[in-house]
Amino acid sequence: MCLGVPMQIKEIDGFTARCEARGIERMASLFLLQHEDLRVGDMVMIHVGNAIQKMTQEDAQTAWDLYDEILDAEAAARDDA
Repeated sequence: MCLGVPMQIKEIDGFTARCEARGIERMASLFLLQHEDLRVGDMVMIHVGNAIQKMTQEDAQTAWDLYDEILDAEAAARDDA
């Protein structure tokens, strides 16, 4: 299964952005979103090093909440084994 990671744009240089989520920084291509008005502070979904969708802060938080729930369930299942 492939998941995108919601990240916040911290810096933009052409079609490349430095993005951050939960203390982790990554460089990502903005080429696929060149039609969007992207600015520092915007949230984007990152997949395989590419920003694939601009998103709201609320949508990003919902995604992180779901990921946390999945990871908690996986940890609980491991503990029960």
